[in-house]
Amino acid sequence: MKAHILVIHGPNLNLLGQRETSVYGTASLKEINALIKTEAEKYGLEVSTFQSNYEGALVEAIQEAKGKYDFIIINPAAYTHTSVALRDAILAVDIPTIEIHLSNIYKRENFRHKSYISGVAIGQISGFGVQSYLLAVKAVAEIIKQKR
Repeated sequence: MKAHILVIHGPNLNLLGQRETSVYGTASLKEINALIKTEAEKYGLEVSTFQSNYEGALVEAIQEAKGKYDFIIINPAAYTHTSVALRDAILAVDIPTIEIHLSNIYKRENFRHKSYISGVAIGQISGFGVQSYLLAVKAVAEIIKQKR
């Protein structure tokens, strides 16, 4: 059986490739999703992607993942620093979750240094641009390999 990964993109990530390209790069969300799927296929993993600008929609996507997905990769974007609701949803579904960020949040404004998600994630990858997503996919593959 293939492992299923849900990749969740938070607010404003639908504008990737257009906004603050010096921070987030020039790849669009559509291009990033295609790269994620290609990377997952290398490891025999199945991927679904979801993006929303709304906290409640992200919480619902996490809740609905229970029983359907084996892993979550999440870029909570601005909600990283503000959302106890996302944190609690991840904790509630008990699905191994990797937090990722395109930029290195620890080299940015002080308010970005606090993550509500990192304490309930199995790991965090930040600062590698699009590679952050691909490294998370590779991490999932390695975790699965170690369990077998």
